[in-house]
Amino acid sequence: MSQSVLTTEYRNRFTGLEAYREQVWQVLTGSFFNRFIRSTDTVLDLGAGWGEFIRNVRCGEKFAMDLNPDTDTRVGEGVKVILQDCSDEWLLQDNSLDVVFTSNFFEHLPDKVALEKTLAEARRCLKPGGRLICLGPNIRFIGGAYWDFWDHHVALTERSLAEVLKLEGFEISECIDRFLPYSMSQGSTPPLAFLKLYLKLPFAWKFFGKQFLVVAQKPA
Repeated sequence: MSQSVLTTEYRNRFTGLEAYREQVWQVLTGSFFNRFIRSTDTVLDLGAGWGEFIRNVRCGEKFAMDLNPDTDTRVGEGVKVILQDCSDEWLLQDNSLDVVFTSNFFEHLPDKVALEKTLAEARRCLKPGGRLICLGPNIRFIGGAYWDFWDHHVALTERSLAEVLKLEGFEISECIDRFLPYSMSQGSTPPLAFLKLYLKLPFAWKFFGKQFLVVAQKPA
């Protein structure tokens, strides 16, 4: 997909939801994801989009990687933007990252080979013991609706992702089949108070969760 098409598609999908998405990620980082990240960590947001995660997460040095040129102007101050294809060699040194985070991104890669190359680069750039945190739609629970988005190519479950992570040399520390509900791109804006409560009640994830959460580590 060309950069111009990617930019247009992202704007069509999320324009008008910016303020709500920002508030959602403030809750998600503050109430959940910060537990995986130290305040001094160097963090890369892989497939950063408009930067809602990396802008709000508590950490040290911040990087955002995406092909979308809008990323450069939207992530905000203090974030170093890398505009590149993630399946190519990353413009980062070996063992330079503490955490790689990615949300709703792997399904947009063109094929499984691109995913394998991306995971290999993540492993190269993570420090020993570094974490890869992966959030994404679980096709087992979404079914055919997975293909309602034109740019979805790679169908994943938490099991298939964990399997390829192991093949790429990672160790799995958490593998949750149902975590968050599916998508905000279709205009759904549940109250933030519900989200805060939901994150505290894992039993509710089994009823509403349609996204997996897989956390892997580079062996120390």
